Amino acid sequence: MSQLMQSPDYIVGHLTPSIVLYEPSFEGWLSAVFYVYANRLQEDESLQLIAQDSYVPSLISEASSVATDEDHAERVLTKLHKLLGRSGMRNILWGFLSEKDNIGTILFQVIKYAIDYPSRHIMEDLGNLSVLELVQTVKSVGREKHRMEAFVRFEHTTDDIYFARVEPDFNVLPLIGEHFRQRYQDQHWAIYDLTRNYGIYYDKSNSTPKRPAALQTITDLDDAVLRNPASIHSPDEQRYQKFWQGYFTNVNIKERKNPKLHKQYLPQRYWKYLSEKQVLPNAEHLQKRR
Repeated sequence: MSQLMQSPDYIVGHLTPSIVLYEPSFEGWLSAVFYVYANRLQEDESLQLIAQDSYVPSLISEASSVATDEDHAERVLTKLHKLLGRSGMRNILWGFLSEKDNIGTILFQVIKYAIDYPSRHIMEDLGNLSVLELVQTVKSVGREKHRMEAFVRFEHTTDDIYFARVEPDFNVLPLIGEHFRQRYQDQHWAIYDLTRNYGIYYDKSNSTPKRPAALQTITDLDDAVLRNPASIHSPDEQRYQKFWQGYFTNVNIKERKNPKLHKQYLPQRYWKYLSEKQVLPNAEHLQKRR
């Protein structure tokens, strides 16, 4: 064994992957990319970029942690904008928001490809496995974004805030905020991601006739409220839910039910927070009136 370790063809260090750990933010990942190029690690085929909160220590790997540096992140971002353009950067950001275990490495391989071949339209090269995986991931994130915009259900609270709970597969709150900000400028509202324990809040008192208010980030809400939002429902909300559930029941045509198609368009994992699905059997307000 000692002879194997001393052999120039089997150096242990060459068998262990190089791992760069970044703080779990987009700026953190950009800082890690800067670190890789600053230390000339980009040609290491075993190189992995992993978020610190996803890393599982191993006896056969060496990891270096990189702190977020705003200046370094800005320099990398500027370079990527020049190489990839707006649509390419959208793919990078949406891919990052997927939070897949290996996404830091996949994104690095994609941008390395772009840096190595600056004249190519690399996002169109689906023969490159890293680009292909990124494009497929972006499609999945876009699908989840679209569904969240359609399936979010707000509940009116006693504080006059319309509150919604979600559990998306990907971190899509940064992508859907503008959709709701443009449509609900005259209301206080909040959307909270239970999986990631943060949300976005719109305060209409900070808006002007020409410009909607900026979105705010909220964290650490009361667990009791998150588990049982009905405890802060306004009287109007209770009536609204009854009206909506009654409408949903009455427009349904029993003879045309197609559960398989229904679940295809409205996957069952979203039902948990849809008011029309939270009904009690034989409730009086659900009885058909015609």
